[in-house]
Amino acid sequence: MTDRFRLVPAVYVVLRRGSHGNEVLLQRRKNTGYMDRYWAVGAAGHVEAGESVLQAACREAREELDVLIEPHDLVPLTGMHRTGGGTDPLDERVDFFFECRRWQGTPRLTEPTRTAAVEWFPLDALPDPVVPHELFVLETLRAGLAAPITTFGF
Repeated sequence: MTDRFRLVPAVYVVLRRGSHGNEVLLQRRKNTGYMDRYWAVGAAGHVEAGESVLQAACREAREELDVLIEPHDLVPLTGMHRTGGGTDPLDERVDFFFECRRWQGTPRLTEPTRTAAVEWFPLDALPDPVVPHELFVLETLRAGLAAPITTFGF
């Protein structure tokens, strides 16, 4: 009998500001062991046991940016089924991307051991490099396209 396929769930919160939401908040990763020195969505992380994706997104925004988000302010962007191409369950992911245009507090760097910087960027002038699967979502957002379900790495 074959083991069941397993996925690691994660959430991503794209904070947007500006009159048309044309700026996004990104963080520069460091000392994480994954895509260090790459820019990434402002708040992201794994869904914990017993936690909904909405609860996880709000928690990650609080932990990583010190902002409070209400679940009803999270707007789904896409659900992404992603693979790293290996056989390790950690290579198989399902990512839930949300955008948020309303929060309480001022986003700030709260994890200086894991984050080198937190900065706003126009969607049409993103820094280089950006974590590839996150860049895919940001470019889709910039183009004004919507895809409820996406895949990456297959």
